[in-house]
Amino acid sequence: MTLGLDTLWHPTARVARRFAYLTLAANVTIVLTGGAVRLTGSGLGCPTWPECTEGENGRGGSFVPHGEVDIHGVIEFGNRLLTFGLSAVAIATFVVMWRLRSTRPTLWRLALVLGLGIPAQALIGGLTVLTDLNPWIVAGHLLVSMGLISLSVLLVRRVGEPDGPARPTVSPAATALVLATYAATWVVVYLGTVVTGSGPHAGDEDAPRNGLDPESMSQLHTDAVFLLVGLTIGCVLAMRALDAPRDLQRAVRWLLAIELAQGVVGVVQYATDLPIALVALHLLGASGVVAAATWAVLQTRERQPGQRTSVSTATAANSSAR
Repeated sequence: MTLGLDTLWHPTARVARRFAYLTLAANVTIVLTGGAVRLTGSGLGCPTWPECTEGENGRGGSFVPHGEVDIHGVIEFGNRLLTFGLSAVAIATFVVMWRLRSTRPTLWRLALVLGLGIPAQALIGGLTVLTDLNPWIVAGHLLVSMGLISLSVLLVRRVGEPDGPARPTVSPAATALVLATYAATWVVVYLGTVVTGSGPHAGDEDAPRNGLDPESMSQLHTDAVFLLVGLTIGCVLAMRALDAPRDLQRAVRWLLAIELAQGVVGVVQYATDLPIALVALHLLGASGVVAAATWAVLQTRERQPGQRTSVSTATAANSSAR
């Protein structure tokens, strides 16, 4: 795909779809780079915010690391720079979806919410620095990122379907089971942040911990994981017994597979005293679980063409308007 102003101003269905996937990839990437900052002990590499270093003798601070700032400052500064890349993706995605607004009004609204999530995340990130990496604020920072991943998956889904009224693809009981699995996913993710807040990877050697017992929190997290896996197995069996649509059956099977892989990583990292590489992989797995759980929920309904047309129809309209 050759990116230019004409591509953004006259988007095709393929362009809209690719920008939706790019938004998802960008939000997953920022989770991983934020995790890298914490795992390398670089959370306070830039000890202040929005500047990277504090000023001296009444002079203002610097937005870039310099002087005595070490590799941790470079890592933290690099993570901050990635925010600008994510902003560029968000702006381009918004322009593409805005150009389709006459026929697909939902898309630009989703893109707007995702775009507003970036400054919100920047503010939360700044607050984590100003509070010396308070573990509860750090946890909130990750949870918002996971929420943006879930919204990105919704955007991917909405780009590929028309704007007609939603129609359930399975019974209310089956839908409720999938929704319960989605809710359990968030419980597991939240408890995972609590475990992290009680463990060794604080983001800086002097950062505070949440004061909770790591072993007890890990056990509670494990119990929630067992609940999630059990619900997901129930989804797999129920959707098969009900002869649910193939896409929904595939979605819950993928969710189960990612959960099982994530569980293996979690057990190994706990048994090996939380090596950085495995913790980073576990963070990627958490993003995958949230994305897969969201996709499974979205497969419990489908939309038929209504008064609004699809992205493909909108593409034709844009082309004729050139």
